[in-house]
Amino acid sequence: MKPSLFSHWSGTALFAIAVVIAVLGVRVPAKAVFALPEAEVAAAQQRLATALPPRFEWQDLPKPTPSAHAATVAEILPAETTSNQPVRLLAAWFGGSREGAADVSLYQSQWTAGQRDWSTAREMLGRAQAERQLGRNIRKLGNPLLVSEPGRQQLFFVSVSYGGWAGSAINRSLSVDGGEHWSTAQRIITSPFFNLSTLVRNPGVWYTDGSLGLPVYHEFINKHGEWLRLDADGRVLEKSRMAMPRPTLQPAVVPLSGTRAVAALRDAGPGPNHIQWSETHDGGQRWVQQSAREVPNPNAAAAMIGLSDGSLLMACNPISGNRNQLSLLRSTNQGETWSLVRVIEESANDRDEFSYPALLQDRQGMIHLLYTWKRQGIRHARFSQAWLNQPGTPTVAAVAR
Repeated sequence: MKPSLFSHWSGTALFAIAVVIAVLGVRVPAKAVFALPEAEVAAAQQRLATALPPRFEWQDLPKPTPSAHAATVAEILPAETTSNQPVRLLAAWFGGSREGAADVSLYQSQWTAGQRDWSTAREMLGRAQAERQLGRNIRKLGNPLLVSEPGRQQLFFVSVSYGGWAGSAINRSLSVDGGEHWSTAQRIITSPFFNLSTLVRNPGVWYTDGSLGLPVYHEFINKHGEWLRLDADGRVLEKSRMAMPRPTLQPAVVPLSGTRAVAALRDAGPGPNHIQWSETHDGGQRWVQQSAREVPNPNAAAAMIGLSDGSLLMACNPISGNRNQLSLLRSTNQGETWSLVRVIEESANDRDEFSYPALLQDRQGMIHLLYTWKRQGIRHARFSQAWLNQPGTPTVAAVAR
């Protein structure tokens, strides 16, 4: 009997699906539910944060290279945490002669509560080392991202083999000793076709099954945010797109419930730019465009976290055209509206740059902000919720110039 056209194409389709599954190592994920602190834990965290007096301090991280950019910060969480252990932070960034240069490496430094200075910066990964570990030509490195869990840290970073940032891929390395040693880097397969143009910038979100939701973005031809759900071994379980009518980059995501999360995105489109906004109501499987927020965005990265008091905190450059003002904005209605609460850095010279912020509230309630300072180094500001709540004009810069 002559096979039907349907059976011929159905066999081909099944074979294609099997190939994709084999390439991606796809496994059926558990129900998508974000892991939020239990009510008692959240209440305890808020008590600690509320008890902190008004406080603001800052210092610069070590400068091993003429240029530094794109810092990330995570709290080192030991496998068993006790109340008498001081908070320890791990920061990473890329540095060299300039962004995209062949001498750019990833650097790291540590800080412990009670100390002012960060530890001596040391190289995490250089271009030649990345080539050996990944088994391919590496033209440049960038955008490290630290993700911490009890007893383990994950480092994600961007590498480019050919072309510009649009030809990027994401790679992953692990540490089980607080960043002292890192495993051999592995390339994450985000697409079975060339695996190009996936970049990372902002922190991920944990699911109740232990998988990690990672906000990423795509730059080749179209610029848009994406959402990856990774298993414990870094394999992609799910992938969804944050569709927008304008080009967008670098989503920052905060979960508001077990299934709802909001995303603030960098506006990379033409004309007047504003923070773009997207939401999910099914744990990241689908993202729905919302109205842009009334926050100017000069095609610059923004950071956003949820504070223990239930408000949202954003660090960004809320001006038109340049990055010479870095400010903190706050929302008490889940991101619908935002208020300027502090100007951290400001310069009359529009060539000065205070950019690429990273935010973190540690388990004792202190809030940490790391950012690029004039492309010359990385600056660390730390402050309490009480400092944010102080009345007064926010246009007075918090960091002396």
